[in-house]
Amino acid sequence: MSELGAGIIVLLLIFFYLGIGVWVFIGLIMVSFTVQVLVLDFPLDKIGSIMARILLRSSSAWELAAIPMFVWMGDIIFRTDISQRLFNGLAPIVEKIPGRLLHTNIIGCTLFAAVSGSSTATTVTVGKISLAELSRRNYDQAISAGSLAGAGSLGLLIPPSIVMIVYGILAEVSIIALFTAGILPGLMIAALYSGYIAVRCSFWPAVNSGHQMEAPRPIAWGDIANLLPVLALVLIVLGSIYSGLATPSEAAAIGVAATLVMTLAIGQLNFRLFTRSLMSSVKMSAMVVSLVLAAALLSTTMGYLHLPQSVARLIAGLELSPYALIALLALFYILLGLCLEGISITVMTLPITLPLIVQAGFDPLWFGIFLILMVELATITPPVGFNLFVLQGLTNMSIGQIARAAFPFFILLCVGVVLLTAFPQIALWLPAQMAGK
Repeated sequence: MSELGAGIIVLLLIFFYLGIGVWVFIGLIMVSFTVQVLVLDFPLDKIGSIMARILLRSSSAWELAAIPMFVWMGDIIFRTDISQRLFNGLAPIVEKIPGRLLHTNIIGCTLFAAVSGSSTATTVTVGKISLAELSRRNYDQAISAGSLAGAGSLGLLIPPSIVMIVYGILAEVSIIALFTAGILPGLMIAALYSGYIAVRCSFWPAVNSGHQMEAPRPIAWGDIANLLPVLALVLIVLGSIYSGLATPSEAAAIGVAATLVMTLAIGQLNFRLFTRSLMSSVKMSAMVVSLVLAAALLSTTMGYLHLPQSVARLIAGLELSPYALIALLALFYILLGLCLEGISITVMTLPITLPLIVQAGFDPLWFGIFLILMVELATITPPVGFNLFVLQGLTNMSIGQIARAAFPFFILLCVGVVLLTAFPQIALWLPAQMAGK
């Protein structure tokens, strides 16, 4: 069978297994198994040996230990009033900016993303406080929900990010370098969001009706103190990584310990919170790690088919310029984002897209940030955008209404992708500075 025919079979099998509703990681394993039996004609004992070897090797990666720790850390915070303290601390700081409390969505998500590593956790944790407060003050519900949908996606880009860890493992790129590379693009996206809110609220005051409700008040020390728990956790986790005192996995464990101590200090740590947060993080971590293992198996199967090399030759035959290739991949990822979530997109496509990117002369570190921005787009695009479903549960809006409200922030994310492509140093400058210190 030709390599092109084998590639078509792989795609059809992926659509088939995912289309019948099986879990994604089971679907990827079944694709690998079916291809090895029907296309490669491997005997069952060889297939079993390949699967055992790949799964054992992939599951023993030390970097995977960071995933459950960061998930647990975010879940503990979610179950305390630290997010309420974050809102109370930010509110007086943003009161003199056009859009006022709408900026708490952006800044709150940016700060919380630095301790959660998850878009969903960031959206839920900030949203459960800010949406109620914004509604009480008569802010426009559409821009409130839309800004939170966009800002919640920063949980994937601001380090520590679970998707970054997955990409680093699969692409064999330094996770610390990825964390560093995500800082400036994350701040850039947050600035685009806040700038849009400020401009829109300046020209259309109706979306900012809460602006007339309360007069700005001076910032008090108590307001600043409300920010200390989150700021302290950010400094502990990221500081231990960038100072060289800890690896990302060790920093994640340190962050969990610090979160437990902090929760105990504010009198909210109890057995029920401990066990529920632990069980929730185990479930989420099992899902993520299962996808990583299944992706490693699929990648190996594609290697036996020589599929990545075939696709690379096909694209090379089109004689696309590097930027035309990036535009093609961006469109490809946007289409995938309509039907898949971020980690699935990453693990399913990387075996094919990464060789193309390297062959075109792009830095794999830069491509990691580009890919995460594309994955962010998937969180706010229907019909399966996770942040849309989260916000549907937090509001009385339909998926269609939330998607329309999030559309301006989808466009702003696309602007961020264009800026990152035109100026790759936005992602690469800080890692280079850290490497040369």
